[in-house]
Amino acid sequence: MAVLRLLSALDVARIQLYHFKAIIIAGMSLFTDAYDLFCIAPVLKMLGEIYYHEDSIGTPILSIFYAIALLGAALGQLLVGYLGDRLGRRRVYGLCLMIMVLSSFGCGFSVCTTRRSCVMASLGFFRFALGLGIGGDYPLSATIMSEFANKRSRGTFISAVFSMQGLGILMSSAVTMSVCSAFKNAGERSSEKTRAEESDIAWRLILMIGAIPAALTFYWRMRMPETARYTALVEKNAFQAEKDMQKVMSVCKVSQVEEDLPEEPPCSSSSSYKLFSRRFFSLHGRDLFAASANWFLVDVVFYTSNLLLSQIVNLSDKPASISNVYDSAFEAAKVAAIVAACSTIPGYWFTVYFIDRVGRVKIQIMGFFFMAVVYLAAGIPYSWYRSDHGYTSNKGFVVLYGLIFFFSNFGPNTTTFIIPAELFPARFRSTCHGISGAAGKLGAIVGTVGFLWGTKRDEEHKDVFPDVKRVRIAFLILGGVCIAGVLVTYFCTRETMGRSLEENEEDEIITRMSSADELLPRRQ
Repeated sequence: MAVLRLLSALDVARIQLYHFKAIIIAGMSLFTDAYDLFCIAPVLKMLGEIYYHEDSIGTPILSIFYAIALLGAALGQLLVGYLGDRLGRRRVYGLCLMIMVLSSFGCGFSVCTTRRSCVMASLGFFRFALGLGIGGDYPLSATIMSEFANKRSRGTFISAVFSMQGLGILMSSAVTMSVCSAFKNAGERSSEKTRAEESDIAWRLILMIGAIPAALTFYWRMRMPETARYTALVEKNAFQAEKDMQKVMSVCKVSQVEEDLPEEPPCSSSSSYKLFSRRFFSLHGRDLFAASANWFLVDVVFYTSNLLLSQIVNLSDKPASISNVYDSAFEAAKVAAIVAACSTIPGYWFTVYFIDRVGRVKIQIMGFFFMAVVYLAAGIPYSWYRSDHGYTSNKGFVVLYGLIFFFSNFGPNTTTFIIPAELFPARFRSTCHGISGAAGKLGAIVGTVGFLWGTKRDEEHKDVFPDVKRVRIAFLILGGVCIAGVLVTYFCTRETMGRSLEENEEDEIITRMSSADELLPRRQ
């Protein structure tokens, strides 16, 4: 059969230039995702200084702004994941990028500049829209990369796409520090009124710069062909799939077997059940549960760790002297940049190197396990690490805390992005990845909002840092979450390394092809 031969050709295709081009095109959206999601913490510090002054931004408002983009992302993953299976990956891929670009600019172009309620409401609206684009990009980027890749290097390619998040986090910190330094130096020579106007421009500029990387790849994203697996398996047009692939990759031709394709292939089992049917849950329910549960658990940990990072860690011996609107944002960005460069990015690239050598399940279990160990080692003696200033400035603790981000990315934060793109049939792949990712974003909301309230500072005393006992309890809970991740992965998650994507469809396609071949006359 033409379909089977084309899929086999894709599985064994050599690594080609287009694979790397696809990594850049898909990865740049993950770069933008990370930039937009992680630049909000220092920006909120600036907004607090500009619009709230002595009042400070209260925990309710902080909770809303941390959660609103994540809620939009969860909805975007569900909606766009479904559309990716119904309309095709390529048709909605450009739409997600446009939403991200326009909403990033919208975050900076607030409809007003003086009333803080108006500014925050406008920013909240565009952050939600930004979340829709960010969320929709997850299932499409992972699915497209998995369907272009060969089975031997598929994990490496998908993790390389996801590793662009680390560069996005680093870039958001670098841009924030650069903008803060530039405006601070310029403000020293300006009047008080001019400084106020400049500070209002600074945070908007940080948010708007996030649109540039995504906009630069829009042309190339729109020129990407539909994936061969979607065209062949969902649209059932193997020869169009071959033509599309021949435009960008070198795959063996299937036109010579045209006479072997019956006019109407027998009905396959792959078309005999629908999403969320009893048959679907019997075949894929366990996989969907494992992918969703693991993503939920790791995002509780990952996003909470980033939130606590800006609250409890300071890399200086003494806390920064906050003298203007830019200092607190600069310090938060500096801490995030150092952790990203020394821990987060190396973790991503360890996964890129080992994912197709060690396997997804082993790396995921290892990551969850060592994160649990670190949380227990940091949480039980936490009071010993605290300085008199409230910050946790002990260098040993900073190194220990950095290991959380290393093993998160050389572990479940990356593998939970990869596994759903490999486990499910082509006609459900984007939808199921979206469901898994949406569960993760709900976990992120639970983690950030829950722990933001659980470890919140005394609102009446701005210099009081999170209570030692509360942080210790938070660390112990996060350690327990990681242990739960180990158990779910061990008992419920299937290994996908080295397997064709079609092998995860319960041999439906092979059964279909074999049945069709039996109807054909044997060649002498």
